[in-house]
Amino acid sequence: MSDFEIRTLRDDEIRGASDLFRASLHVPPSDDADWERAARAYQPGRTIGAFDAGLIGTARSFDAELTVPGGARLPMAGVTGVAVRADRTRRGVLRALMAAQLADFTARGVVFASLLASEARIYGRFGYGLALRHRTYSVDRHRARLSPAAPVDGEVRLLELDEALEVCPGVYERLAGRPGKISRPEVMWRLYENHARRSTQPVRAIVHHGPDGPDGFATYFVDGLQAHPWTKNLHLVDMFTGTPAAFAGLWRFLLGIDLVDRIVAEARPLDEPIELILEDHRLSTVDRVGDEHWIRLVDVPAALAGREYGTAGPVVVEVDDPLLPANSGTYRIGPGGAERTGEPAALRLDVTTLAMAYFGTWRPSALAGAGRIEVRDLDALANADVLFGTRVAAWSGTHF
Repeated sequence: MSDFEIRTLRDDEIRGASDLFRASLHVPPSDDADWERAARAYQPGRTIGAFDAGLIGTARSFDAELTVPGGARLPMAGVTGVAVRADRTRRGVLRALMAAQLADFTARGVVFASLLASEARIYGRFGYGLALRHRTYSVDRHRARLSPAAPVDGEVRLLELDEALEVCPGVYERLAGRPGKISRPEVMWRLYENHARRSTQPVRAIVHHGPDGPDGFATYFVDGLQAHPWTKNLHLVDMFTGTPAAFAGLWRFLLGIDLVDRIVAEARPLDEPIELILEDHRLSTVDRVGDEHWIRLVDVPAALAGREYGTAGPVVVEVDDPLLPANSGTYRIGPGGAERTGEPAALRLDVTTLAMAYFGTWRPSALAGAGRIEVRDLDALANADVLFGTRVAAWSGTHF
């Protein structure tokens, strides 16, 4: 029996949860002015805490929708602000917080939970799998030019921050997006506003207007390298586009900004075609490939039934979910969809591995080769690669 209580926090307890979380990141608490803005990014009733003669752990979430392969949008909870006080770690507090969240998500009909992991070893034991990845790349602004073949159809307008906060949410919502795109509720845009207003460098926004109206936007800021005070990096913070012309148009604008030496595109899709629109693809270099979202299938039947699959023979998969046993069972997955079945399984995996395969980021054959999938039929493994494959790399681009 645990020696602490888990419950939803009252409004007057939220700031304490924020201070605890910031302390876990080794940063000071918010001052009054900063907290006044930051408090607006908390969805009411979605922050929980662990108590034992005071707050010793916390986690919060917000409601959103997640785009799955095929374009359907399913209910999702974005998980953030997870922390345990330093003198109470490794005593089951985190496990209790995660279990309480999952129970709440299940009761509310949430299909997915998603988070950005501070450490890669933490969340797999709670059913979260590394489902989305990204790459950060840099472009030599002085030498790079767009290819003459790059599409031109529209114009770009520069916005001040206040106008950008009015315009960009509507543009974002209208764009279809990739598998992995997360809807951005108002609390998310408040979070981004807070980050922008706290930034020591001015955050700029640009919007691309195509024949049918706004079809892409980007936000960025410019800073200088310490090694040379006249060297400037432009950091691309956010970019979403609905057409190839919008992507090329925004990059054409960025490459034309004076007093910038290098453009650093942070956390972009693995297959974003920057190299294809440049005259010299070598002027774009990959800095790193890393984690994006860790996703938890809270409702496995709904998740499997909600996405589309490639054209291949059906595969029977056995799923094991120790924390949410209702998800455990055998599912028949084919081009027409997925449903529970009593047929013998050809592949066996846990819910964490299923999350890794679900968005096509990791092929089932690669997961099997790493020992994450038990294979009882090699032909089924080849079919699973096709069924779970996606036309474009899954990517969210939303950070919280």
